[in-house]
Amino acid sequence: MATGHTDPRRRERILAAVLDHIADEGVAGVSHRRIAARAGVPLGSMTYHFTGIDELLREAFTLFADHIVAVFEQHMAAVDSPDRAREAVIDLIHAISDGPRRDLVLTHELYTLAARRPEYRELTQAWMRRSRHLLERHFDPGTARQLDALIEGLTLHRALDPAPHDRALTSEAVRRVTTAGRTAHP
Repeated sequence: MATGHTDPRRRERILAAVLDHIADEGVAGVSHRRIAARAGVPLGSMTYHFTGIDELLREAFTLFADHIVAVFEQHMAAVDSPDRAREAVIDLIHAISDGPRRDLVLTHELYTLAARRPEYRELTQAWMRRSRHLLERHFDPGTARQLDALIEGLTLHRALDPAPHDRALTSEAVRRVTTAGRTAHP
């Protein structure tokens, strides 16, 4: 087995193993021994790379949040108008809710930690700020905040419903949030 000095990707493999473990078994089952075995690294690598379980979890969830923001960015990157932004948001909701179950589980494991512990709340707040910032390129801050919450809610509902709603309902919800308060002018 390679040593820490000749295995530059060891830290990344450990973080990936943490996320895989959480997705399969939850945060409660995370231990240095289990993660080292899953990552295929010596147990000593855990304390060499991380000061403890909290640092391991924070870094793994930060990596995950970066992944989700990147998905957001992919959908919102080429958008050049509010109408196209609405379509991108609809696509995003369906892509995430139809996407890997792993992402849904990891999101909710992070939310559960954030509900209990301030350091994880800071991580989720940073994630939300980044998501809203992308939305604020096309919508005012209040609308971006509401739209971000709608994305989370509709994604969860679609992912967990045995008969998820269709694109038309998502489109109507996004339209209502993004046009609320504006009156139609002929």
